[in-house]
Amino acid sequence: MSDSDKELRVAKIQSGTVIDHIRAGQALNVLTILGIEGTSGEQVSIGMNVPSGTLAHKDVVKVEGRELSQDEVDVLSLIAPDATINIVRDYEVVEKHRVERPESVRGVLSCPNHNCITNAKEPVDTEFAVLGDGVRCAYCETIIREDIAAHITD
Repeated sequence: MSDSDKELRVAKIQSGTVIDHIRAGQALNVLTILGIEGTSGEQVSIGMNVPSGTLAHKDVVKVEGRELSQDEVDVLSLIAPDATINIVRDYEVVEKHRVERPESVRGVLSCPNHNCITNAKEPVDTEFAVLGDGVRCAYCETIIREDIAAHITD
């Protein structure tokens, strides 16, 4: 068997988004951020723990028929800071860029502190400062370092 016969092959997408260079093991969290549960008919291809020249191993997510919003990319950058976003149209990559971590994210995460004003049914959006190793609530200063995807708002 030749080396080319051993390669992982996933079909190209006609149009949509390819998220590449995701840290190994984070693909399912990426799907959570994108609100993809597999029950709405989205066409998604996932490669997990595939060999990578730069990361040793990486995950890749391909989503047919969808381009990501900036809010989605901002939250994605929190769990996949090395990711690249490829926009595909007519089977060709028409746009490619690395995610950039924003200074803050607003209205996309929920604060785990039940005493935070954002959980008191007040008309205030959540806001988190982005840290090197997590995020910090702008109101109560609670820090989330792990499982950020679990705090995505619906």
